[in-house]
Amino acid sequence: MSSYEEFASCYDALIREDVNYEAWGNFIKGLIKNNNVEKNSYLDIGCGTGNLTVELAAEFKEVYCVDLSEDMLRQAQEKFLRRKFSVRLVKQDMCKLYLNAQFDLITCALDAANYLLSEEELRLFFRGVKKHLKHGGIFIFDMNTYYKLTEILGNSSYNYSSEELCYLWDNTLEEDIVSMELTFFVKEGELYRRFEELHEERAYKEERITTLLREEGLKLFHVYDGYSFKEPNKSCERLVYVVGQKE
Repeated sequence: MSSYEEFASCYDALIREDVNYEAWGNFIKGLIKNNNVEKNSYLDIGCGTGNLTVELAAEFKEVYCVDLSEDMLRQAQEKFLRRKFSVRLVKQDMCKLYLNAQFDLITCALDAANYLLSEEELRLFFRGVKKHLKHGGIFIFDMNTYYKLTEILGNSSYNYSSEELCYLWDNTLEEDIVSMELTFFVKEGELYRRFEELHEERAYKEERITTLLREEGLKLFHVYDGYSFKEPNKSCERLVYVVGQKE
């Protein structure tokens, strides 16, 4: 089974029921202002179909998007063209970033970092971000919390049904990795097309993320409860990390 291939076609219809990208964008704009970040260049890593990029692209002179899925990038490109945004789209592994450019703002949203299943992959990711982040710039990324992945998603099952789309979602938790098997049924004419995807996320504890950031030469400015200015607590489901270069 694959990840984010055929799923790209129905991704927006599902994710927008749970994610308020406008609110996320406004939160990030607030951080840009509070940290006196320049607005010359922006990089969105794991951009998916470009929903967060759309909220921020108009703020910057130069915008890059990176994702490993061609299908997701194709959806993003169509979105940018409709809005007449000039965005450079790059198919690239987030652990092997090489863009020959540096950025005032780098984002990595919607738990893309949890898809890195080993600490070595996470280190490579942070190392690449450090090389591409300007001094005075900020790196904002979120992760599903250890609590959410182990206690809520864990070994749970879910389902969704509408006239156009149905899915079955079965999770298995083993050694802090949640394997998510999804079976989709998408309406096409009078019939439904079936396809399957496998997604895997690793649960990381906040203190370990903090340590890895420090060891890779990045400075943690703040951690928030989701895309809000609230302080986190033990029942948080998403943490947002705000990071910069060490002086």
